[in-house]
Amino acid sequence: MEEYFEIGQIVNTSGLKGEIKVKPFTDDIKKFNNLKTIYVSIKKDLKEFKIEHVRFSKNMVFLKLKGIDTIEEAENYKNLYLKIKRDKDEKLEEGVYYVLDLIGCTVYTDDNLKLGKVEDVFSTGSNDVYVVKDELGKQVLLPAIKDVIKSVDIENKTIIVHLMEGLI
Repeated sequence: MEEYFEIGQIVNTSGLKGEIKVKPFTDDIKKFNNLKTIYVSIKKDLKEFKIEHVRFSKNMVFLKLKGIDTIEEAENYKNLYLKIKRDKDEKLEEGVYYVLDLIGCTVYTDDNLKLGKVEDVFSTGSNDVYVVKDELGKQVLLPAIKDVIKSVDIENKTIIVHLMEGLI
């Protein structure tokens, strides 16, 4: 499992005092209120920053990070990604998974037929959809509903599905 989660991308600056505008990658942007520190991904390194304040506007997050005090300094971080450490104690509800953990899982049918690996996950509003690709590049879209997704084993990177009529 990954130690860090990508939770947003710095898309712009805001104001003259170093505030950054972040496009969040989380369903609940209010989680930013609970963060004390954040990591900026610079090439292969992570730079840690203390968060001085957080505000929200139109589904965007605005952060003031300690040590970034001018618009010029903030400009240096545009288009970089923000990460947080995985909380080892955070328990998700049954049937809820981090997209990061699903990517790369091998998907098998309940008849033990290998469909491929999860390449992406997107939301339709009513449910998520797992994008599964085989070795030949053939893509299958699987709705993340109980009738289709039978088991998910994040530790072993395996998902078992039941193919309802019309899915393939």
